[in-house]
Amino acid sequence: MTISYLCENNFTNLFAMNINQFGFMRVAAASPKVKVADCDYNISEIKSMIDEALKEHVQILCFPELSITSYTCADLFFQTTLQKKAISSLINLADFMRDKPSIVVIVGLPLQVKNSLYNVAAVISDKGVLGFVPKIFIGNSNGFYEKRWFESGEKLTDSFVKINGENIPIAPGGMIFQTPFGNFGVEICEDLWMPIPPSSYLAMQGADIIFNLSASNELVGKNDYRKSLILQQSGRCLSAYVYSSAGNGESTTDFVFSGSCFIAENANLLAEGKRFSLENEMIVADIDVEALRNDRMKNSNYFMRREKSNNEIICTIEPISVPFMYRKIISHPFVPTQSFENENLSDVFTIQVHGLIKRLQHTVLNKVVIGVSGGLDSTLAFLVATKAFDILGIPRENIYGITMAGFGTTKKSYKNAVTLIQSIGATLKEISIINSVRQHFMDIEFDENDHSVTFENAQARERMQILMDYANKVGGLVVGTSTLSELALGWTTYNGDHMSMYSVNAGVPKTLVKSLVRWIAETQMEGSVREILNNILAMPFSPELLPADDEGEIIQKTEDVVGPYELHDFFLYRMVRYGDEPKRIVFLAGRAFKDKYSENEIAKWLKVFYKRFFSQQFKRSCMPDGPKVGSVNLSPRSDWRMPSDAEVKIWLEQLEN
Repeated sequence: MTISYLCENNFTNLFAMNINQFGFMRVAAASPKVKVADCDYNISEIKSMIDEALKEHVQILCFPELSITSYTCADLFFQTTLQKKAISSLINLADFMRDKPSIVVIVGLPLQVKNSLYNVAAVISDKGVLGFVPKIFIGNSNGFYEKRWFESGEKLTDSFVKINGENIPIAPGGMIFQTPFGNFGVEICEDLWMPIPPSSYLAMQGADIIFNLSASNELVGKNDYRKSLILQQSGRCLSAYVYSSAGNGESTTDFVFSGSCFIAENANLLAEGKRFSLENEMIVADIDVEALRNDRMKNSNYFMRREKSNNEIICTIEPISVPFMYRKIISHPFVPTQSFENENLSDVFTIQVHGLIKRLQHTVLNKVVIGVSGGLDSTLAFLVATKAFDILGIPRENIYGITMAGFGTTKKSYKNAVTLIQSIGATLKEISIINSVRQHFMDIEFDENDHSVTFENAQARERMQILMDYANKVGGLVVGTSTLSELALGWTTYNGDHMSMYSVNAGVPKTLVKSLVRWIAETQMEGSVREILNNILAMPFSPELLPADDEGEIIQKTEDVVGPYELHDFFLYRMVRYGDEPKRIVFLAGRAFKDKYSENEIAKWLKVFYKRFFSQQFKRSCMPDGPKVGSVNLSPRSDWRMPSDAEVKIWLEQLEN
C-alpha cells in the first residue's frame, strides 16, 4: 500500500507530541482494491487499510462511495442477496472496530429503508455504527443511471434504521458528528457538483471537516476540474475537505475509475493521491481545526443564516501522540512558494505602485521625496516610486532621492544609495545631518558620546524634518519606507521614519522585502541597476544610527537587538491571521524552524515580540496611509483595531508557564 502525504520533511521528534491539544486532527482518504459485488474481499481490504491507518495514528478515515459492495454493481443492487450481504459486512466491520477507540471510519453501502434503496455513508466508531448519511443528488447523466437503483435522501421520512437490533440515526445532509477535537459532516459524490452542495449547510451548522465518499470516473481533463471543485468548496466553507474516490477493481464495462483522492483545507491542497494505482492507496494530513474556527469567528457573515442541525451525533475519539506531523508548517508564510512566486510578487509590487499612483493623482502632485539610505526598505519604496512615475509618464527626475549621512552611515551604504539614485535617473540630493544634529544636541544639552535612544532618534527625526521640508519646497509628497515588521515591533522612530505622506511599505513584512527586491532586480531591471540592487541585497538590516567599527563596517544590526525577523514575521502571521495563543505559536515555530532555533530561543524572541507589539501600539494608532498587500495588515483604519494601553500580562504568563 502507498501512503501519500505532505509532512515536515519526514522529521521525527525524539518525543511524541499530542497534536490534538494544539488544534489539529489527523484524517485520511483511502481508495482500496475492490472486487465487484464481493463484499468479503472488499471488507478484507478495508480492514487492512484501517490497520495501516492506525499505524499512522489516523483519527478519521474515509473510504469511497459504496465501498462495501463496489460502486459498479448496477442492477445487482436490486438483488436481496447483495443487500443483505452488505449489511452483514457492515456489522462485521463494526465488530472489528470495537477495540479501536482512536479511529472513526466512514464507508459506503446500499441500504434499504422501507420500499426504497439509498446510497449511504455509514460512520463507525468503537461504539458501533453511529449514523447513516444518504446521498442527496443522484447521478442521472453522462452515462450514470443511479436513479434506476437509488432514491434521493431528501425523500426519507424515517429518522432511524434498525440494524442488528439497534436503531441507527439516518438523516439527509444535516448530520453533524461531534468529536472532542473537531466536528465533521459527510456528503456523497454528486452532492459536491451541485449549485448548493449539502456540505455548504453542514459547514454553516458547525462541521469543520467535510468527507466525500465518491466514485468519479476519469475523463480527459476531469481530474483538474474535480480538484478545483474541492479546493473551492473548502475555501467557501472555511473547512477541510477530504475526498475519496473509487479506483482499482471497479468494473470497466463503460468507465474507468482512478482512485482519485484529495485533502484540502480552506482552498489549500494538503495531500493528493496517486491515480490509476494497482494497489491500495491512502493519503494522510493533519487538519488545523483551530485555524479554520478562527477564520469563521472573524467572518461576521458566516453564521448569518445558520440553521441548527437536529442531528448532532457525539463521536468519541481518543487523543493521539505522534512522532511527526503530516503537514508542512511554512516557516516564511509571507513569502510565496516558487510555483506562485512570479504571480504573487508581481501582485505585491503592482498594489504598492497603484496605491501611490492614486495618492499622486488625488493630491495632483508630480513629485515625490524619498530618504534613500542604501538599505532594502528605502530601496523598495524608491523602486515603487520609479514604476509609478513610469506608468504616469512623469519624468524620473521628479523623484528626489535624498541621502542624509549621519554618525552611523557606512561608506558601503552611502555608495549604494548614491549609485541607485543615479542609475535610476532620479534627482540626487546629498544632505548631511551631522552638523544639524550636533546643534540640536547642544540645544537640548545632550552629550554626543551618549549613544542612547536619544542619540539614535534625534537623527531619525532630523531626517524626517528634512524630507518633509524639502517636499514642501519642491511641491512633492514624502514616500514612507517603514515595513509591516517594523510597525509590529515598533522598531520605527515616532515622528521619524514612522511618519510620511504615504507609506508604500506598510503592508510588506521584512521577509518579503528581500524576495520582492530580488524579484524586481531580476524581472524589472537590467545592467547597472540590477548590479546595485544585488549589492543592496547583500547588506544586513540596520538603521545605521550608531558609529561604524574601526573597519567602517556596520556595527548596529537590527536582528541582534530585536531578534530574527523571520521569527517575528512568523509570530505576527500566526497571532494576527489566526489568533494563535503563545503555546501554539511556540509549537508551530518549533516545527517550522526545527533545524535552526531551539524552542527556548523561540520562546525568548516571542516574549520580545509580545512586549514590543503591545507597548508600541500607539505608533500604529496614528500611522500614515499605506496599501494592504496581504492577509495581515496593521492599519488602525481597516485590519487591526487595538487600544494603545492594552496589557500583555496574560500572553506572557502563558509563555512563562
